[in-house]
Amino acid sequence: MSLTGIQLVQYLLPLVTFPYLTRVLGPANFGRVAFAVAFIGYFQILTDYGFNLSATREISINRDDLSQVSKIYSSVMVTKTILMFLTFILMLVIISSFERFRGDPLLYIFTFGLVVGSVLFPVWFFQGIERMRYISILRILSSLIYTALIFIIVRGPKDYLYVPLVNSIGFIVVGVYSQHIVRKEFKVKFLRPKLQDIKKQLVEGWHLFISTLAISLYTTSNRFILGLLVDNATLGYYAVAEDITRALQGLVSPIGQAIYPYFSRIQAEDRERAKTELKKILILISVLTFIFSIILVFLAPFIVMILAGPSYKESILLLQILIFIVFLVGVSNVLGIQGLVSFGYKEKFTRILITAGIIHIIMLIILTLILSTIGAAIAVVITELIVCILMYDTLKKLKIF
Repeated sequence: MSLTGIQLVQYLLPLVTFPYLTRVLGPANFGRVAFAVAFIGYFQILTDYGFNLSATREISINRDDLSQVSKIYSSVMVTKTILMFLTFILMLVIISSFERFRGDPLLYIFTFGLVVGSVLFPVWFFQGIERMRYISILRILSSLIYTALIFIIVRGPKDYLYVPLVNSIGFIVVGVYSQHIVRKEFKVKFLRPKLQDIKKQLVEGWHLFISTLAISLYTTSNRFILGLLVDNATLGYYAVAEDITRALQGLVSPIGQAIYPYFSRIQAEDRERAKTELKKILILISVLTFIFSIILVFLAPFIVMILAGPSYKESILLLQILIFIVFLVGVSNVLGIQGLVSFGYKEKFTRILITAGIIHIIMLIILTLILSTIGAAIAVVITELIVCILMYDTLKKLKIF
């Protein structure tokens, strides 16, 4: 509950800049920025490489052994840094090779700063030692920097390039400061990792990386594929609905983040107790998120008008469809992360997400060509429902439920 309270503050700050940006940039430039963030999102997935789960679990299990924590921390940070440089080179090759990207190279380079900030900010470490407040406090600091600079720098539609630049600056500053906290507050030392340590981290995170990549097929890929099929303004309408949905979804996500290390630990200590706890949290999350989603369907017109303005009326129906993601993702997080991953079934978790991702891409393209952005929103909700059904069925077969 305390994490949700902090998360609420964290999301109130972007809600200050969101109405400003939607009005100042207009649908077309708002869509242009959204496409760049979706594109760079793939590189962020490559550098995260599943460490937010695999490294979190390792830190959680070994958190009382400072030398082992330092070893894990160092090897993960070096591995992520190597991946960051490789993905930056890959991005430069792509934006210089394809016409869709060649016209706005600075937009993508500035947005890549989000990847740099993500590498510097070890969310997985704070989750592993169960000090979640650091994540929330630092993200609030990042939002404060972003909010202040947006109002100072962004004055008109032509200033859209400054939006990702300002966002990146906030992420990088917070990332650097978080490194200071890790060393000063937790006494973690940097130990030069051996090649075998880096290899071990890559092997440990592989299945979770593939699962995260599969998730991106029906999350990040929505805006990216839409950006290839529709104009920037139409993408802007969809991006507004999706941004509002993600903000509302973010009010629920701290619960999953907080209980994952707990489930990883009690599953190793008492498997039967973990099964009982899993059922309790599933019922709680399901009821809360479903009621929350129903209420938001009726509030959607008011929310869009207040946050985005009358120019985004097309976003209302999209929001009313997408809002059910809050319920479905809340359920799938419990079933997948707290259930399958915590109990050691990473491979099954990965297979479900790959299956759902492939189905989604096919649905997304077909429904977008037929119904435009409404089709895309429907495809997202159907895919999330498929994920929940497959995960629940798998847990039943494994006798966890």
